[in-house]
Amino acid sequence: MNAEIIAVGSELLTPQRIDTNSLFLTGELNNLGVEVTTKCVVGDDYERLADTVRRAIARSEIVLLSGGLGPTEDDVTREAVALALDRKLVFHPEISDQLEHRFRQTNRKMAEVNKRQAFIIAGAEILPNDRGTAPGQWIDESNVSIMLLPGPPHELKAMFTRQCLPRLERLVPKQVIRTLVMRVAGMAESDLDQAISPVYKKYSNPVTTILAADGDIQIHLRARCTSEAEARALLAEVAGPIELVLGDRIYSRNGEPLEVTVGELLKKRNATLAVAESCTGGLLAQRITTVPGSSNYFLGGFVTYTNRMKIDWLGVREETLLQHGAVSSETAEAMAVGVRRRAGSTFALSITGEAGPEPAENVPVGTVYVALANDTGCQVVHRQFLGDRARIRSFAAQMALDLLRKKCTQLAV
Repeated sequence: MNAEIIAVGSELLTPQRIDTNSLFLTGELNNLGVEVTTKCVVGDDYERLADTVRRAIARSEIVLLSGGLGPTEDDVTREAVALALDRKLVFHPEISDQLEHRFRQTNRKMAEVNKRQAFIIAGAEILPNDRGTAPGQWIDESNVSIMLLPGPPHELKAMFTRQCLPRLERLVPKQVIRTLVMRVAGMAESDLDQAISPVYKKYSNPVTTILAADGDIQIHLRARCTSEAEARALLAEVAGPIELVLGDRIYSRNGEPLEVTVGELLKKRNATLAVAESCTGGLLAQRITTVPGSSNYFLGGFVTYTNRMKIDWLGVREETLLQHGAVSSETAEAMAVGVRRRAGSTFALSITGEAGPEPAENVPVGTVYVALANDTGCQVVHRQFLGDRARIRSFAAQMALDLLRKKCTQLAV
């Protein structure tokens, strides 16, 4: 079965508010084996919302609306759904009485406008709301189940869990949805898709989705089956050939980010790490230390943004900077060797580059050097990245972590 989620409220179309309800609902529906095929946000527009509901019930078996059940004129969900279904709104005096009692308990008089919440779509089942004033509604319309849920997250979650979930469990055929996430570093999205599309195009189930970020690509395999075992077997059937194609470019098979993978490799080797950063300004250290327990392997680092800091803190020779520049292979190597010596770490990473927006020292924007030092020597890698300042810095940090990952993997073989 497929579902659609419609978030209602003009405030959700502004940069100040985020629709978090749909994330919760998606997770709950997926746990039931229901695929969410469409999510949308509709402002407080009566006719536009009615049209959206009509289209949703024409193509999906489950439709959930969140928000727009309040007492004010801009709360139009009840009216819009009634219009879409060609049903009347019926006033329920008992709901109005309950609302008045709720207000009296807080020593307040209920405003007349609150009676709008006592209008229920004809034929709908009332969903009690013990955390707010807006009752929800469940409507069955031509084999489509429609749920009207309040907008405040604490109200919606309680109502869905207590009122809707039991009904859906009886309604939805037994299915499971399971997802396998592989993460890849050091490849362009187009190159990766070209390499693995001959594998995943053979299957409509699981569905394959490729998500690209700065220097990081996620491959999501999403299987929909009648049992857990069947879903796991299907995911393995598709993932196996993809892993053979991509090899060690896959750094994670459980969706964990690169800094987690690197941390696990360092812990297995009882190894330590120190870093020296210039253009990334601490971004590399920040990523490493987001991992709980990173103090077991990360000793610390230096942000040496100026030449003087590189000389005084890392021991980079002034002649190296004068001859080759701050953004160079030679300086990157001296930084890595210097921080490893100062920290006494197993490994050391350094990053130096030009993140822009304007070039300096005749170095093109996007030029990055990453160095990795250990007891066998120092390796330096150069890359030329495209994009704005934030993107270049993100690519540089990802590149450094992947360089360390590969080194640790090679040494472990």
